[in-house]
Amino acid sequence: MMHFYIMTLFPEMVLNGLHTSIIGRAEEKGYISIEAFNIRDYTLDKHKKVDDYPYGGGAGMLMQAQPVYDCWQTIDAKIKEQRTYDNTKKTRVVYVTPQGEVFHQQKAIELSKEEDLIFLCGHYEGIDERVLEEIVTDYISIGDYVLTGGELPAMVLIDAIARLVPGVLSNHESAQTESHSNGLLEYPQYSRPELWHEKRVPEVLLSGHHANIEKWRAEQSIKRTKERRPDLFEAYEKANK
Repeated sequence: MMHFYIMTLFPEMVLNGLHTSIIGRAEEKGYISIEAFNIRDYTLDKHKKVDDYPYGGGAGMLMQAQPVYDCWQTIDAKIKEQRTYDNTKKTRVVYVTPQGEVFHQQKAIELSKEEDLIFLCGHYEGIDERVLEEIVTDYISIGDYVLTGGELPAMVLIDAIARLVPGVLSNHESAQTESHSNGLLEYPQYSRPELWHEKRVPEVLLSGHHANIEKWRAEQSIKRTKERRPDLFEAYEKANK
């Protein structure tokens, strides 16, 4: 089983989003577990305040180090208590931030091999740098744009990672043939009826000739990548020279 722990100011938001569809069913079946921890529960402020003005001035507020650190300590202690492997290994903590490495499928594959992952969701103008230096192992972005908080990016990452955990997808092959699994975009797919809006399913897919179908799919995958993502196609060509 793979365990996901989310440090957030809005636990209901992430849990409501992740406890549905394939990811929700995977948790019910025991392939993964997802827990959210409210950072506000760890503040020492009687008003549950977790932010303050940044030193040096500037717009907005900054999440303070203390509640974030204490929240992480609680999760870290829980992981060590239930861990079935080397307790000296530091659990990876993913901070979702526009300043991080842009997320990609190979990173999802890498992270899916972990038994435990902690996600830190920022808000306001960010988080006190000192606690980031203390606990974060991975800085990851889902794209070159800014959102109001880290919850949506964390949900995106967890969805992409969790579906690679054995058992989560009913058909393991589907994870191997999707876009980005081999550096290319996925080939076009068709279902019934054979004729829809005067558009026919390609004859090769109706032929039953598996070798020809695989050849057609490979050609279409290359063609689609070249048209829609020339950057990926260029990398694919270099890797396959």
